[in-house]
Amino acid sequence: MGSHGKAPRLWTAPTVHGSTLPDGERINHRILTAFGALTEEDFSRRTHYFGGRFENLYLDRDRIPELQTVLDRAEACARQILAWGSRPLRCGFWLNAQGSGQSTSEHTHEEIDELLSGVYYLRVPEGSGDIVLTAGRLTMHVTPEAGMFLFFPPSLSHRVEINRSDGLRLSLAFNFGPMDEDRHD
Repeated sequence: MGSHGKAPRLWTAPTVHGSTLPDGERINHRILTAFGALTEEDFSRRTHYFGGRFENLYLDRDRIPELQTVLDRAEACARQILAWGSRPLRCGFWLNAQGSGQSTSEHTHEEIDELLSGVYYLRVPEGSGDIVLTAGRLTMHVTPEAGMFLFFPPSLSHRVEINRSDGLRLSLAFNFGPMDEDRHD
């Protein structure tokens, strides 16, 4: 008991997982080349307009075929983290292109039935900002690297610091959830 007869308050940090993509440098180069050739019409949807940019850029999977390699690795990691086995797992994804002077606002991915969220880093210039994960009084700064995955609970609040580099920071974010037949409504 604390000094006033109350139990001491306990803080617990959610589990954050990391991984890498085998042959990430080559795959990232191909994705970055294809991304550079995209026009606004290539995106099926753009959302979360803050600070003069859309934070979320949505593409069809087949628009950049190499994205499938990244998503396959992400799904394999998600299955392991969630102990999901071979049951169907839904994956939604989007790109986040953050130019010089831009940041990503604090948010969660807590929506209807998301089980796991994550991000894969395609291009991370030096000084382009940490991802900052916050759980109550606990804060974790992670300096990303190209080819790195981070996985975390959808309820974990996070943001990206200001890109202080002269280059574009590009990441692929995703959420995993149950397919319709596995939903727990």
